[in-house]
Parts: sequence; structure tokens; C-alpha cells
Amino acid sequence: TAVPVRHCTQPCPFMFQAYGIVWKAIDRNTGEVVALKKIFDAFRNRTDAQRTFREIMFLQEFGDHPNIIKLKNVIRAQNDKDIYLVFEYMVTDLHAVIKKGNLLKDIHMRYIIYQLLKASKYIHSGNVIHRDQKPSNILLDTDCFVKLCDFGLSRSINQIQEEPGNPALTEYVATRWYRAPEILLASPRYTKGVDMWSVGCILAEMLIGSPLFPGTSSINQIERVMRVIPAPSTEGNSQAKILSGTRSTLDELLPKTTPPDALDLLKKLLVFNPEKRLTSEEALEHPYVSKFHNPAKEPALTRDVLLPVDDDTQLSVAEYRNKLYEMILQRKTFLRRRRHVMYKQPSLELAGRDVEHKDSKPVLPRSTTAPAAVSAATEPVPEPEKPPQSNGASYNPITHSVSTYTGFQSE
Repeated sequence: TAVPVRHCTQPCPFMFQAYGIVWKAIDRNTGEVVALKKIFDAFRNRTDAQRTFREIMFLQEFGDHPNIIKLKNVIRAQNDKDIYLVFEYMVTDLHAVIKKGNLLKDIHMRYIIYQLLKASKYIHSGNVIHRDQKPSNILLDTDCFVKLCDFGLSRSINQIQEEPGNPALTEYVATRWYRAPEILLASPRYTKGVDMWSVGCILAEMLIGSPLFPGTSSINQIERVMRVIPAPSTEGNSQAKILSGTRSTLDELLPKTTPPDALDLLKKLLVFNPEKRLTSEEALEHPYVSKFHNPAKEPALTRDVLLPVDDDTQLSVAEYRNKLYEMILQRKTFLRRRRHVMYKQPSLELAGRDVEHKDSKPVLPRSTTAPAAVSAATEPVPEPEKPPQSNGASYNPITHSVSTYTGFQSE
């Protein structure tokens, strides 16, 4: 089914994903460049319906954070099977940048990790775990500005049912290479630490230029991890039985040019025991990101983010579809009324907040209130900080050129 003509013009596919395809498009109403994601047969079965429902609901909750992708609109396809998600446009993702070679300088790596930690702190403060942080889910623009995306596997910790014999969280989440040991070892309960392990793997991959633990199976994955990461001392004997190869250390696997503070952060994130890993808040205090650390620009929620349907409540495909469109309609109605009220009150300083200009990036609102059926109002989010600058011109790792972080040059 074609996308409504009023919404975009000359769409050009630029990214293929497991659950759909993404186009670069132009919103004809505003002239703004957007990313248009088509999810094929989004409600083909309960699993896909639940994933679609989760992603949209969580994006509506977290999308006002400057380092989380903003969902601008949801369009129902004419066939009532496919669904279109309209996002703010980002040039590339971290996986593509790493794959191209040694493009990222030390300052860029630090800035990327800092922003990822900010996004993680915001999500975790709402008692939600992302569960699928990996380079391909970290979107970038030419300023090395980060947007975390893909919340289809996210879970609200407080909505996990404590039922014996019914593990609330499964191993089959996150790409294998970024899975924490507790997931690989089939722990039925895990914490926000699974995201922090993934952050450590992402940092290591930027430093090395390739995945740190590229396991070929779940067993091979845990073997690779245990050859490098010390297991708890009480399990030392069992570790020796599992390993069949020579042990190595992070120091040996990383380039000799790795900064000491980067290695120190890695060792505190890639810890076998999840209780001893740094939290997102603690990691933001680490010297590796001290150049950018500013508590005033690192917001946190003061409430739990809960979905209108518990994660462990299995609805029928039709129920998921109807509930999703019902929630979307409620939110659009709410936002329409909110804009109407704000336009009636110029004193609310609308200029530059809710109005997006054709030649400028979207300006994030200071706060957005979700529909009552979803949640209470979200906290104010500060304006994003400026990207790192060095003396004179800075190297742009995306466009392969020396620039001052202005504009976008397509390849």
C-alpha cells in the first residue's frame, strides 16, 4: 500500500531492518526531512503485535529526551496490516560508521558514550530496560549527535509478573554479541545491568573496530566472555571446566593506544556480576565522560513508565491492533487540544518550541504530557548540549571531511 501522497514525496529506501524498511522522505506539510519506517504486517501474530505495541508506546513516553529518537506520527495503512512510523531523520547509525574503518576520534567516542549513558539514565529512571542496545540501534547525525532507537524489546520492570515456573524475561533478547552473562546463563530475572553490559560492548567495539565478543552460538558466546571477564571467585572452579581456550584480558584485546580512562570504564561495565557493574548514573560520573558531564543536562524521571497493557498479558492480534490505534487517537487528540490552548496563550513562549522551521532541526519541547491512559506528564528536558569542538576545525567522521559541524554532505 502506498504511503499517503500528502505526507511524503519521492521516498527513497536507505535502510532495511528485520521488521521493515526505512525511507528518507519529505513531509509535504512542513518541508521537513523525516525517516519513514514501514512495518510489514505488523499484527501478523501476537509476538509481532506485542512488539509493535511496545515500541510505539515506549517511544511516546521517552521521545522528548534529546538522545532518544522522536516518533512524530503513526500512519495506519489502507490494508489495515502494515503500519508506518514517522521519525526525525538521522543520517546513519554507529554500526555503519564503525564498519567504514577508523573514522571516530577519541573525542567522538567519548561524546557518543556520554549521550548513550544519558539516554540509559532516563530510561532506567522510569524503571524500564531497553534490552537491545547495539551499534545499529544508535543513530547519528553529522554532529555525532546520538539518538537511541528500537524499543520493541523494552520492558517495564514493575510490570513483570512474579509467577513461579514462568520466567518473566527470556534469553532471546538483544543481539547475541551484546548480551549480558546473566541472560546467556538463562537467569529468569535480570536488571538494568543488562543495558550497562551492552554499553560496555559498544565502547569496546568503537575502540577495537570490531565486536568484542562475536559469538557463533549462545554457548560460544559465554565461552568468549569467560575467557576475558573474570567470573565471581566462588565460581572459579566451574569457570575452569567451561573454558577450552587460552584466557586473555581486556588490556590485551584493546589497542595499545586505548586511553587509561576508557579501559577503566570498560572494566567497570563489563563485570560478570550485574550487581557490581556501574549504573548509568555512576558511569556519568566517570572521568571518561567528564568533559561533557553536566547534571543539569542529564534528566531523570520521577515516576515509573507503565504500559497500558502489562507485558505479560497476552492479547489477541485484533485486541493489540485496536488498543494501539485507540491509544494513538487519544494522544493525537490530546496534543491537538494542547496546541490549541498554547496558541491561545502567547505568554507560554511558543516561539521556537512547537513550531518547526523548514531549514532548521526540530526543536524539542521542554515537556510533553502523555494521555491520561498512558501516564502522567513527563519532566522538563533541557536543551541538548553542543557537540564537542576542538581548536579550529574538527574532523567529521561521517562525511570524511574537516568541518566545524555545520550542514550535511551526502556521500
